Amino acid sequence: MNLLLKRCTEGVRTNLLPGLILQAIACVVVGVYYLRPEARGAYEWIAEVKVEYGYWYSMLSTGVFGGLIPFLYLASVGKVERSDFWVVGAFFLGVWSWKGIEIDFLYRMQAVMFGDDTQTLTVVKKVLFDQFVFCPIWSAPATALLYRWKDCGFSWRRFTKELDRDFFLLEVLGVLVAIWVVWIPGTAFIYSMPSPLQLPLFQLVLCFFVLLVSVIGRKRVEAIG
Repeated sequence: MNLLLKRCTEGVRTNLLPGLILQAIACVVVGVYYLRPEARGAYEWIAEVKVEYGYWYSMLSTGVFGGLIPFLYLASVGKVERSDFWVVGAFFLGVWSWKGIEIDFLYRMQAVMFGDDTQTLTVVKKVLFDQFVFCPIWSAPATALLYRWKDCGFSWRRFTKELDRDFFLLEVLGVLVAIWVVWIPGTAFIYSMPSPLQLPLFQLVLCFFVLLVSVIGRKRVEAIG
């Protein structure tokens, strides 16, 4: 129990500052959309691209923002071994390309379930379903499993040996707490935007989140060293 509490506390501490920064960014993006009509041209162009290309847009753009850009940063600061460059790069790009399709499907499904308006009650319903149904049942466990497989050097034998009770109790719950710190308020901003702009805002927050966590994590390692 103490170890679980420690893991959750570490997740909150690691993600608190990035979460606050990203929530401020999301707040600005949403605020500009609603308070500065003259700036809506750029938003409408992004929305048109999203609608025109559908899941292809979701796959390619999320792969770039969530996978490729953070991976290139990690590689540039020496967090990726040269021998693993291509396989880890393919992992990041592949995982987040699929995640783009997955999240787009989630947003479309919720628009059918709860409506595609941006009224407060609709936003609350979507946030609750996203964070307390989708994340615990699928997103957090799947993400934890994928990244543990990567950390095992993509060795299936080593990976299966590490799938014990502690992994699911500590690792998955740790990932879930980290998700909640950033994405409960983050999804509130996302669902406050019109449906075609929800995924682009998600991608922006995702990219900066991964980069900020990487920067903070690197500085902590350097401080310890």
